[in-house]
Amino acid sequence: MNESELCPQDLPSENEKDGAVTLSAHDSFRLHCMTIIGQVEGHYFLPENQKVTKYEHMLPALAEVEESPKIDGLLLLLNTVGGDVEAGLAIAEMIAGMSKPTVSLVLGGGHSIGMPLAVSAKRSFIVPSATITLHPVRISGLVLGVSQSFEAMKRMQDRILSFVVQNSKAKMETLRKLILKTDEMVTDMGTILSGEEAVSIGLIDEIGGLKEAIAALRAMKTQP
Repeated sequence: MNESELCPQDLPSENEKDGAVTLSAHDSFRLHCMTIIGQVEGHYFLPENQKVTKYEHMLPALAEVEESPKIDGLLLLLNTVGGDVEAGLAIAEMIAGMSKPTVSLVLGGGHSIGMPLAVSAKRSFIVPSATITLHPVRISGLVLGVSQSFEAMKRMQDRILSFVVQNSKAKMETLRKLILKTDEMVTDMGTILSGEEAVSIGLIDEIGGLKEAIAALRAMKTQP
């Protein structure tokens, strides 16, 4: 969509908090574009020199999109390194629970908790140059060396993988194998998937860019 396709009286309106915009074309289809960039910030503030997506801004904004009669669909643009697991999963659950058409587009990267965010929309796209990194749950700070700590991490990992499997065509056994690979990432375990690889295992629906993502969103609106 280019600027000439927008209604003159209805050019993009921007939300200063998160950079979200609402666009309206001549056929009155109004899509709301939201971004998840940098690191997903959770319960603790991240340094000011980091680009962050604040979940306390995203959750009410998503509820507003769902309830607004002036918005027909949501386009989610992702370029994230991951971040707080619970905050990212909360955003993903909100998107997955929306009744309106939703489409995600991975640009650059959809790493770590960005994986469930990428599959949370009803249809997902990834550009050929983008990547998705899968790895086990990581915890920073004090960790007690007891079995309960490891069990809690395992249960959190299971929550993430179960969400991804429910909202994509990827298989649980495939994802478990990829996150535990030791020959893919230096000094770490996990897997870096290219756009084509993410589509081949059913994690992402289709290779495509902005044009394809918007076309899919508009097609959802026109379906009975």
